[in-house]
Amino acid sequence: MNGTEPYRHALTRIPLDRTAAGTTGGAALELSVKGALFDQEGPNHRDARRTIAGDLSAAGIERLRPVWQDVLARRLSPLSEGRSVDLVPLTRELAGVTVCGLLDSTASPEAVAKAAGAAAAAAVRHHLPGPRRPGTARAAATATARLEALLDTTTSNSSDGLRAMLAVAAVSTTVAALPRAAAWCADARLWDQAGDDRLRPALVDELLRVTAPAPLLPRVAAGAATLGGRLVRPGDRLMLVARNAVRAHDDPPDVHHPAPPAVAQLVFGAGAHACPGARMARAQLDDTLAALAPYRPSVVRARVDRGAALPSWRCLVVRAGSGPERHEDR
Repeated sequence: MNGTEPYRHALTRIPLDRTAAGTTGGAALELSVKGALFDQEGPNHRDARRTIAGDLSAAGIERLRPVWQDVLARRLSPLSEGRSVDLVPLTRELAGVTVCGLLDSTASPEAVAKAAGAAAAAAVRHHLPGPRRPGTARAAATATARLEALLDTTTSNSSDGLRAMLAVAAVSTTVAALPRAAAWCADARLWDQAGDDRLRPALVDELLRVTAPAPLLPRVAAGAATLGGRLVRPGDRLMLVARNAVRAHDDPPDVHHPAPPAVAQLVFGAGAHACPGARMARAQLDDTLAALAPYRPSVVRARVDRGAALPSWRCLVVRAGSGPERHEDR
């Protein structure tokens, strides 16, 4: 489903099997005990969301904000000396310190971020539709165990396990979204808008819309329904194309005529299972753009990460200045 309204209808009006193989919930079960936020319904789901509400509230974000702002200041300082910076390891550390802050973990932020990214990628590979390569289940279990070993001193109960699951999602989406948004700003020469406190909030929403960190949501119907004029039967697989639902394929970012909030928000899902980390994602991208804007960086090298759980760069190297961009290995 590509349309805006059918996409919203599928997420809010059709009963979904949230533990089916090949879905987000199915992949999530590789990374956490049963009962994670992705596969719950009813009172359990409401209770779980309340458990994490404080961590991802405005107050929770303000508590963590100085931590990731320090990463941005330290990691971007070479730009002022004419040196280049790879935004991928910067973003990985930013995601890691956020995760460790959420979990009150003393583990290495970069180690946690790498382990979380590897676990997410392994779980997704194990749940891809079609024939699987041998050993995908074993690889997913090994990657998950490695992540648990890093976090086991801070995840001693089920609510901590829930936070760890959300941390995995946070790492994957952050590492996917921030470098791609920065690359778009560089290519489209949007740094004046990124540096304007009045325009930047709209730019953040527009960049998240067009980059759509999770561009495709695979789901499985749990009951009969009608979607886009077609009959949906229990067990049917639904491929919901988020980037098309938010018009990312034909409407470039426009801070003066942004997409309606109800459309832009769809990159975070819809209904009771919408992503609870949307506020944090916006805050981190806002701070990243604000920190980059004075340098007006250009992309000098970019390479795709073909093994990531979500569309991501393996490296995205930028250098201060507003001269012509030079892209290699793109």
